[in-house]
Amino acid sequence: MTMTVGTITGKELFWFNNTLVAVRISSAEGEDAICVVEHRMPHGDSPPMHVHRHEDEVFHILEGQLRFRIDGQERVAGTGETLIAPKGLPHTYRVESPEGARALTVTRGPGFETMLRRASRPAGKPELPPLSEPTPEMIEALVRICAENGIDIVGSPLS
Repeated sequence: MTMTVGTITGKELFWFNNTLVAVRISSAEGEDAICVVEHRMPHGDSPPMHVHRHEDEVFHILEGQLRFRIDGQERVAGTGETLIAPKGLPHTYRVESPEGARALTVTRGPGFETMLRRASRPAGKPELPPLSEPTPEMIEALVRICAENGIDIVGSPLS
């Protein structure tokens, strides 16, 4: 499988840790505050185990394969599949496909989007950032920003 890494035009691009993020639909655009974010992720990418206090998180895989752990249950999902991590349940994922993955994340309310914007930096170009390990200061800032936006870090990333 070849990863499509085309330019995203007319949208804000962010580097969130080692991923490229594009806010496709902002929670501010509609009355129901639906947010749609596109993620491009390198092989091995895995956020820390976390819980959303206020919203479900829906993942639609556009390219690649991810291994999810939701409330202690593991499942592998690939291109075209859609999963939900219900609010209140601990979850994370890991990109298993060697070429990386691309997915849409759908949430309701401003919390997830606000967290992404505050914890990210503007992308210098429409591609993945250089890989880097988070520093203790970066981890501390992410935990604080997540908590301020209704997301609790409750464990480690998947290995």
